[in-house]
Amino acid sequence: MIEPDFVRTTRDSYDAVAAQYAEAFSATLETAPLQRAMLDAFAALVRGGGPVADVGCGPGYATGHLHALGVDAFGVDLAPEMIALARQAYPGLRFEVGTMAALDVPDGALGGVLSRYSIIHTPPERLPEIIAEFSRVLAPGGHLMLSFVAHDEPAEPAEAYDHRVALAYRWSPDRVAGLLGEHGLDEVARLVYAPGEDTVRGFPAVDLLTRKPAQAIAAAGEAGEAGGMLCVTPNALKGS
Repeated sequence: MIEPDFVRTTRDSYDAVAAQYAEAFSATLETAPLQRAMLDAFAALVRGGGPVADVGCGPGYATGHLHALGVDAFGVDLAPEMIALARQAYPGLRFEVGTMAALDVPDGALGGVLSRYSIIHTPPERLPEIIAEFSRVLAPGGHLMLSFVAHDEPAEPAEAYDHRVALAYRWSPDRVAGLLGEHGLDEVARLVYAPGEDTVRGFPAVDLLTRKPAQAIAAAGEAGEAGGMLCVTPNALKGS
């Protein structure tokens, strides 16, 4: 398979600034209570439901935060230098080099996927394949939390902007939510950060939480009714 130019450019650009990036952002969750609260809520939903992939994990701080909350989390990133820093900072956790479009994970194997600002360098025409891959690896009842830089015009799928590392895109939250729905992921909640919260460019941002329908619950209900008793396991209820 021929590697797309944007993938190579993004990887090389982040490799070149990995150390500076880690120094600048590794303490982000300590100073961003709303982001931390959403991540904590995501952790509560996926904890005990199977492995969780932090896709685009960078130096690993969100992976480490999930692990500290009892989540079986591992990190994946395009940039080898980022993975090296993550392994150094969190030697007890699993980190691997990989791409969002082709995760080395079997179908339906994950209880959760976290993607914090990792889609922003994806050209608009390639986003559907990324969403399809996230949906593929999620188990029924599993959750995806997708964070991205946003804009307020639903008619426009994406707006390019000059990111400091590589070309990036702002996305319409409604358009992204619609695309997630097309790939079988139902919106559960969203948190919109006001433009003023971005002190660099004044862009809004979004945490979008979705869930893959838990067909197992419906099947369990049918079986219980047939036998005169409804019995749903605690694990099945995680997706309700």
